[in-house]
Amino acid sequence: MDAGQRRLLETVSQATFANPFGEERGALDAVIAETSPDDPEVLDRAAARMATLREALGSMERYGPEDAARVGHLLLFDAFHRFAHCFDALVAAQEGAHEPLDFPEHALLGAFLVEGGWPEARVGRVLELFYQLRRGFLLLRDALVGESPPMRRLRASLWNQLFTRDVRRYEEHLWNRMEDFSVLLLGETGTGKGAAAAALGRSGFLGWDAAAGRFEASFEGRFVPLNLAEVPGTLLESALFGHEKGAFTGAIRRHPGALSRCPEHGALFLDEIGEVPPAVQVKLLRVLQERSFTPLGAAQAERFPGRVIAATHRSLADLRGEGGFRDDFYYRLCSTVVELPTLRERLRSDAGELDVLLATLTERIAGSDALAPVVRDAIARDLPADYAWPGNVRELEQTVRRVLVTGRCAAPALARAPVDPFESERSARELLDAYCAALHARYGTYEAVARITQLDRRTVKKHVLAYGEG
Repeated sequence: MDAGQRRLLETVSQATFANPFGEERGALDAVIAETSPDDPEVLDRAAARMATLREALGSMERYGPEDAARVGHLLLFDAFHRFAHCFDALVAAQEGAHEPLDFPEHALLGAFLVEGGWPEARVGRVLELFYQLRRGFLLLRDALVGESPPMRRLRASLWNQLFTRDVRRYEEHLWNRMEDFSVLLLGETGTGKGAAAAALGRSGFLGWDAAAGRFEASFEGRFVPLNLAEVPGTLLESALFGHEKGAFTGAIRRHPGALSRCPEHGALFLDEIGEVPPAVQVKLLRVLQERSFTPLGAAQAERFPGRVIAATHRSLADLRGEGGFRDDFYYRLCSTVVELPTLRERLRSDAGELDVLLATLTERIAGSDALAPVVRDAIARDLPADYAWPGNVRELEQTVRRVLVTGRCAAPALARAPVDPFESERSARELLDAYCAALHARYGTYEAVARITQLDRRTVKKHVLAYGEG
C-alpha cells in the first residue's frame, strides 16, 4: 500500500462514520469519487471506485494493524453500499409488521465480510449497526421533508441523537447506552415534533438473532407516544406509571402505563411536557435518574428500559420562571435540546421549500404530485405573499386538503353568522365561543388558537364546539 492509497483510505474512514445529513459527508464523497459535490451521482461514483480499490487491496489479514484498520473501514464502506438495498427492502417490508421478518441476505453479507478478513465473531454486530444506520437514515429522511438549510441542520442534529457526532465512539462505547440520553424537542405547533420523535424512537438499537436469521424485534412498537395535554389530570399518573387493581376507585383491573409499555432500547415520547404538574415532574425525575418507577398501588418498583423523548411548544423558560417547571427536572430532561424550525423560517431561507412540501403532501394525500401546481396557484391567489403560516406544516397540510376539495385556501364559512359584540344580551362566554371558533376556522388547529388566546387547548376546544352547537 502506497502513501496515496493510505491518504485516500483516511478519507474513506472519515466518510464511513460521517453524518450523512451533514455537509462534511458530501465533501468527503466528492473527494473519494474525484468529482464535484454537486454531481447527482457522487455517491454511486464513490462506491464504485472504492469497490475497485478494495478488490485490489485484498483482505485485511494481509496488513499490519494500522493498515488493516484502514482496509477494514474500506471493507465496511464497500459492504454497506453493496447491501444498502437489502436493508432498504427490509425497512419497507417491516413497516406495519409487528413481528420481525427474516433477513436471508445476512448470509451473503456475512460471507462478503469474512472473505475480506472481517472476524466472523463480529459479523452480527456489523448487521446490527448497518440496519440501524440505514433505518435511521430512511426514517429521518422521509419523516422530515425539505431541502432548506434549517431542515438540513435539523436532520443532521437528529442523526447525532441516534449515533452521536462520532459513530466510532457510538459503536465502541454507547450503542447500548443511548437510553441515558434524553432528548427535548422544542418548536411551535405543527413544526413536526411528533414526526421527529417517531423517527428517533423507531431508529433505536435492535439486536441480531443469528439462530433465527432475523433481528430480535420489529422497529414497530419501539415508539410509545403519550400526549400529556390530552390526558385528564386525575388520570395522568395512571397513564404514565400504570396502576394495580384496586389502586383507586374504578381501578377494576391492572393497567400497564406508558413507562411499562416501552421496550428495551425503545423510546417513550412525552408530548406537551410543559403540561405536567410539578408533583408528577418529581416522579418523572426519578425515572430519569434511577431508571425506575412504581405503578399506583404497587409495592415493587419496575425498571424503565427505554429512552425519554419530550416535546413542547411552550416556553420552558417562562414556565420555570413562573414555578410551573422544576429546574432539577429541566436540567435532567434536556441532555440534548433540538429546536424545530418554523415553516416561515424555512420559506425565508429557501423559496423552493414550498414546492418540495406541496409535492410531498399532494403525493401523500392524493397519490400523485400532479396536483401540486393547483395548490400552489391557490396559495398565491388567496394568501398574502408574507403569510406567516402560524400552524406551520400542519396548517399547510390542511390547506392542501381544503384546496383539493373546495379549490380555495380560505377556511369554510362558519355555520352561523359571527356574533355582533355590540348586540344586546350577549354574554362574555358567547363572545369567547365565537372568537375561538373564528380563529379555529382561520388557522385550523386548537393549538394555534390556544397560542393566540393564551388559553388551554382543551378550553379552546370547548369554546369552539359550544359555538358550533349554539
